[in-house]
Amino acid sequence: MADNSADHPRFVWRGDFANAELNGLHAECFEHALAGDDWWKQVNTFSLGWVCLRLSGKLAGFVNVAWDGGVHAFLLDTMVPAPWRRKGYARRLVDEAVVNARLSGCEWLHVDFDAHLRDFYLQACGFVPTDAGLIRLRQD
Repeated sequence: MADNSADHPRFVWRGDFANAELNGLHAECFEHALAGDDWWKQVNTFSLGWVCLRLSGKLAGFVNVAWDGGVHAFLLDTMVPAPWRRKGYARRLVDEAVVNARLSGCEWLHVDFDAHLRDFYLQACGFVPTDAGLIRLRQD
């Protein structure tokens, strides 16, 4: 029997990635020009953790879990490219983030999102709506 394990999705808490592949994923998912950000330094400096999704060895999804150093964690940059959407991968990224934030001692996991993602976060992932506030600090 052939080993098809390379075809199975792998979700890894604090998984390895190259800056170039995460920059490419971010540009594709958020539809902007390719940047040269140092994601590895950023998440290792400011994040509780992150989850990488790999399909056949390729980075196919990512979510960052920032935190306040205490009991609050924050989901940022949930990414799955268009060809792999609607297959449950984004929900599994969030599930892995929830489990690991809880295991790390966090009491709350926050997320903000655009209106078109409301059903995903509230229904598929189990977040509840809250009152919140926002000030736009930069006008482009």
